Parts: sequence; structure tokens; C-alpha cells
Amino acid sequence: MYHLVVTGGAGFLGSHLCRARLARGDRVTAIDNLSTGRIAAVAELTEHPRFSLRIADTADIGTFADLGIVTHIAHLACPGSPVAAARVTTATLRSAVTGTLAALDVAAAHQARFVLASGCGPHDIESEGIRGRAAPCAQKAAHLLMETATRNFPDTRIAIVRPFEVYGPHMRPADGRVTAHLCAAALRDQTIRLTDPSFRSFVYIADATECLSAVLDSDIPGPIDLGGPSASIADFGRTACELAGTGWIEFAPVDPATIIRPPALTRTRAELGWYPTTPLPVGIHHTLDWMRRPILHSARADHRNRRCHRPTAHRYRRRPGLRNRWLPARSP
Repeated sequence: MYHLVVTGGAGFLGSHLCRARLARGDRVTAIDNLSTGRIAAVAELTEHPRFSLRIADTADIGTFADLGIVTHIAHLACPGSPVAAARVTTATLRSAVTGTLAALDVAAAHQARFVLASGCGPHDIESEGIRGRAAPCAQKAAHLLMETATRNFPDTRIAIVRPFEVYGPHMRPADGRVTAHLCAAALRDQTIRLTDPSFRSFVYIADATECLSAVLDSDIPGPIDLGGPSASIADFGRTACELAGTGWIEFAPVDPATIIRPPALTRTRAELGWYPTTPLPVGIHHTLDWMRRPILHSARADHRNRRCHRPTAHRYRRRPGLRNRWLPARSP
């Protein structure tokens, strides 16, 4: 039986990988400091006899101690969300260097297969629309540091996987990814103002975990591109609005299309025999179904907060001639 260690195991991609490997009979240990991950993402797995969650930072001493025999390591500890990465910049850089080297040390000691998931350039969400931009400096530097450490670490069976626009259930509505923003805006019946007419490589999370598992079980060093068929941001947003039954797309192509390298799926298919099979409407449908609950919960919480903070001083008046006596205000 394989023993897979997943750093960032309570994150979006990590939690899905944990489920997939448990379903095939592996033992899984998830390591996450919960700075961007959530226990709720793996809550149903905590009772599984072959799953364990270790709440710790990959950069801390002792995090990888007493794991037993390790056969595979999936290093997913760098935040995929640009919003989350910007919030924990120092921790992201520390994990990229110290955490990656510590995980590689474990892989070398156990002669385990080591697979790094490295970002290919996230997108920022601006108030006036969606605009493809360069990755924030810290996150971009973190990916570069992780890849450099992995490529130059001796005596390890390494592989590098570069996920493109992965989307699906357990993706937070406000995590800053284009896909999350489009789905959340459609469910909230908002107008989505698109300023970037470029194309992206969207891939559903189930297909992404299948590719990642195939890389773990192979000896291919990579880099392996993990993406789907090319589609425009407008097509994704239009499909999300149609399936949600709400939302509106407004086209304002004021900016030139952002040039993003398309994934080399021909090589991925030739070396792994993998190709994404989930159609875009099906993947968006599953994503919307899951995202409805957190959005509804957030809306109810906002409503309660507005009620609790409603001003009440204007409802009372001072009665003339009496000190410290307040009476209800007269109806207008």
C-alpha cells in the first residue's frame, strides 16, 4: 500500500487529491498550517482509517517527523489563490524555500516519488473588471524558488506539474481566481464586466487530480502541463450565467488580450495517456451547485450583521422637565 504525503492537503487541489488517493486504497497524510487551507475541506476524511491530518507548517522543524515509510510526496504548499498568497506573503516565501527543501529531504531519505505543483500565472481581480496581469511578486518568486530547489536537488525522483485554470467544488467564491469570480458573480446576479478578451485553459478539478495521480505513479520528470481545451473568459462567464439563471455579461474590451502560453497537452497526452474529459458546462454546473451554499451563508451573515448594527438612537426622545428619562419617539 502506498503512503502519500500531501503538503497543502487542506487546500483546494490538495483536498481533492487526498480523496482521490484514498478512493484507490492508498494511505494519505495531509500536512497544512491552515493559513489558507480549511479543515472543512477535509472534514469528512478525518474519520477515515487511512487518513491523517497534521496541522503544521512545512518550514517548521519536526513537521515531517514520525511519518513512517513514505512512498510519494505531492508538494502543493504554495497558495494557488492570489488573494490568499498576498495575505501571507512572508509565510509563502518561507514555505517555498525551507518547506520545499524539507519535503525534498524526506523524499531523498525514503526514495519517494516527489511531485511539485507549480503555478503558471494567476490573475488578479480588479473592481472595474477582470484583467489578466502578471502574478504578484511574492507568489511568482515562490513558484520560481520551488522549481529551482526541486530541479537541483540530488538523488530524488522528482516531477514538476504546472496546473493552469483549475476550477471546481471547494473553490472559495472570493479567492481571486477568474473562475471563482465568474461563478460567484453569476450566482449573486451581478453584472460581470469583462475587459480581457483572451483565452484560458480551463480544467475541471476531477481531471486535474487524475493527471496529478498519473504523474505520481510515473517516472516522468516533466515539466507537465495540466490544462484543458482553450476557451475564452467570456465563454466561461456566459456559460456560468446561463446555468445559474442569473447574472449578466457586459463586454468592454478596453485592454488588449493578455498573452498566456497555452498548455502543451499533446506532450502530456503522449507521455501520460491523459486528457481532460469533463465538458466545460458540466464542470461549471458542479462548481455552481457547490458554491451556492457558501454564498447563501455569506448573504445571511451580512443580513444579520446589518440588523445588529442598525442605529436606534433616533427612535427615542428626551421628555422635557425630567432628567434621564427617555420615551419612545412619536410617530410621524
